[in-house]
Amino acid sequence: MSHTPQQAGAGHAPAPASWPIRLDRVSVTYPNGTAALNDVSLSIGAGEIVSIVGLSGSGKSTLIRTINGLVPATSGTVEVGPHTVSGLGGRGLRALRGHVGMIFQGFNLAERVDVYRNTLVGRFARAGAVRTLLGIATAEDREIALRALDAVGMLDKVWTRAGSLSGGQKQRVAIARALSQDPRVMLADEPVASLDPPTAHAVMAELARISSERDLTVLVNLHLMDLARDYTTRMIGLRAGEIVYDGPAASATDADFEQIYGRRIRPDDRLGATS
Repeated sequence: MSHTPQQAGAGHAPAPASWPIRLDRVSVTYPNGTAALNDVSLSIGAGEIVSIVGLSGSGKSTLIRTINGLVPATSGTVEVGPHTVSGLGGRGLRALRGHVGMIFQGFNLAERVDVYRNTLVGRFARAGAVRTLLGIATAEDREIALRALDAVGMLDKVWTRAGSLSGGQKQRVAIARALSQDPRVMLADEPVASLDPPTAHAVMAELARISSERDLTVLVNLHLMDLARDYTTRMIGLRAGEIVYDGPAASATDADFEQIYGRRIRPDDRLGATS
């Protein structure tokens, strides 16, 4: 029996327990010799919402990609929940990534496919090879995908083609896709970089709300001061692959940001007003 959008609110299941993250003396050097991370150690508690702040080239994207194994650590140890990422092979990496939602700057949606099917992709993150290959969705898969769309206010667009959505709507669908995994950790790599200020604030508020309501561990890469201060509780500042700040986001001073950026603050370091 097929599920309709009207049924999406029924029987809401509790969110799974979030996972902590720990990096112990992690360094990453790319094959071309670029040192992206240098001896980084940090612990993130389950349910924290943390911003990773730094300029382009500071190591933000590399850091977030070591957590789900997209970039292997050259040295050191990465632990995510029960997984030691550093030693995982193909099957182990697939098991890890099935529990880690990922949101990208460029949305990564199938533009010609409707919102529902884009969201449903998240349900195959932990499915068997046959079900994934054939795209076979269970009744539970459909229900969870619809609930995820409802959670981000996109249920009314369920049959809309993704390519016709605005940037903010596309990012909400990307969040719903990640939520449909029932993730233990959510990673967001510059999720608002291509959005206008009001939409960027709305998307960050959505991530903060989801983290709070679901007690979900969320890491979000940013370079903008006001977004880090307003929507995350802890901020980790990266400069040249090293941690130069780790503390409460709301109380970070302009001097702290100048230390992270390695220069004086400029107007474009702040996103601006919500409207």
